Amino acid sequence: MFDHTRFSPPLRQTFVAFGPILITISLGMTEGYSAILLPQLNSTSMEIDEETSSWIASMAALPMALGCILGGYLMERIGRKTIHMVTCVPCVMGWLILYFASNVTMILSGRFLTGFCVGLLGPPTGVYMSETSEPHYRGFLLAAISFAIALGLFLSHLIGTYMSWQNTALTCCSFPVICIVSMLFVPESPTWLAKMGRIQEAKEAFHWCRGYSQEALTELDILINRQAILNDEDKKSFVQVIKDLNKPEFIKPLIIIVIFFVACQWSGLNAITFYSVSIIQQTLGGNFDEYLAMLIIDTIRVVMSVLACLLLKKLGRRPLAIISGSGTFVSLFILSSFTFAVKFYPAISAYTFVPLISLITYVAFITIGFVPLPWTMMGEVFPLANRGVGSGISALSAYVAFFSVVKTTPSMFLHFGPEGAFFIYGMLALIGTIILILFLPETKDKALYEIEDHFKTSK
Repeated sequence: MFDHTRFSPPLRQTFVAFGPILITISLGMTEGYSAILLPQLNSTSMEIDEETSSWIASMAALPMALGCILGGYLMERIGRKTIHMVTCVPCVMGWLILYFASNVTMILSGRFLTGFCVGLLGPPTGVYMSETSEPHYRGFLLAAISFAIALGLFLSHLIGTYMSWQNTALTCCSFPVICIVSMLFVPESPTWLAKMGRIQEAKEAFHWCRGYSQEALTELDILINRQAILNDEDKKSFVQVIKDLNKPEFIKPLIIIVIFFVACQWSGLNAITFYSVSIIQQTLGGNFDEYLAMLIIDTIRVVMSVLACLLLKKLGRRPLAIISGSGTFVSLFILSSFTFAVKFYPAISAYTFVPLISLITYVAFITIGFVPLPWTMMGEVFPLANRGVGSGISALSAYVAFFSVVKTTPSMFLHFGPEGAFFIYGMLALIGTIILILFLPETKDKALYEIEDHFKTSK
């Protein structure tokens, strides 16, 4: 490892997060890739009908659920750092398959493999960053996950606008390669090392990341003591493990995070991400360059992702969730109403600024809260003993909802029209916001053990 003592703990924690953020950028490019791939395929000799297009778009989402189950298991078996480095290999392979693809089967295979990698890193990324960062900076660093996804989307759309889909795929290979190199110089999660009984290594890794402040020393002592108690327990049977999962400190945060993920996904952001060009064509008509609109929306998402990092450091999780959910609902309601009104008053279709501004405010509001918060809190709220299981189940629910949204988007727009689809997404955003107002806890600036104790004692 490099001489880390020359840098302050916050800088070291940022460097630890750098590798996961790099690979997440490549995974974000996976989510945005279909938007530039499908229009280009239509101008090639490959025969792409609507059904094939929907499978190409949703194929990346199909293995994400399986990937996150395996990711939640492997993060406990081989470590948080190691699984990030291992995942870089199939990620590179998937992009190379897409680069060399000469038929639909190869495209589907490449999309499947890169999507599988998205699922693999769903559980461990937030957990690794949570376990290596101090409470004051944790929200900021965890929000960088959503920033990385937004940046990946923007880069895939930007590069794909000016380059072929093959060269775009080749560009995506560089991020996981750099990720492997950067992670050679950072420690494994001290929490995982303690779980494996490697106490001295855990202390060294903790001090590498957090330094020797009184707050850090107190948190380290509590971590070591609690993990020692867990390690001293007799090996539990499968039935006992299931009973442990029914404890309030596990089941309460699990229900909250699953609802949060479903509300986020069914607010429709990934539907617009995967089919952005065709949706913008239907919404704005022929009066606006849809590729320019796509890049404007992508830029807004990147900017708001940066703002989300800052807001998570300043505001609490609850107010940000409420602001985000409310703004998302209002934007979708206006977008639905305008699109519906155009059917009866075609002349107003010339006012393209109304749906465009609604799309922009929708992306802005959902990006500052609904997108980063469930991933941020997933790394915070689960107890030490069941962090891998909780993160795996949560990520599984996110990707099942993700796949269902992406796969059903063409049918929803076909049967309900844009106005109906936007209205459904808006109502689900409203319902999710109401539930979060009632039950979402505040975790800002709290140590992980404090959050665990909160769920043990709260109603």
